[in-house]
Amino acid sequence: MRPDTVFDRRLQHERTALAWERTAIAMIVAGALLARHAVELSPMFAIIGIAQLLTGASLLIWTGRHYDDLHAPLRRGESPVHPGAARLVGVASVVFCGSATAIAIAAAAR
Repeated sequence: MRPDTVFDRRLQHERTALAWERTAIAMIVAGALLARHAVELSPMFAIIGIAQLLTGASLLIWTGRHYDDLHAPLRRGESPVHPGAARLVGVASVVFCGSATAIAIAAAAR
């Protein structure tokens, strides 16, 4: 059950959930653009774009399902940060940005 009153006036749980949602939506958009433009260069790059899109969609679903899980740690005075998820998103972002850079360089060289 959700609380009737705001227990954290700074709304840290709201900002955290919104940050995860923005990250997921950015990954979905970047993956779709990468897949669309990469198919002209190499099917492998298109597969990377689709993987990024699916990763972003999974992250968006995970964020929505675990939004309420942020309340319990905050009530106990703990951090709601999920270190494993943060690492996964960081590594995926670096890999996908590197792939997009390689595609941009290959397209410019054509």
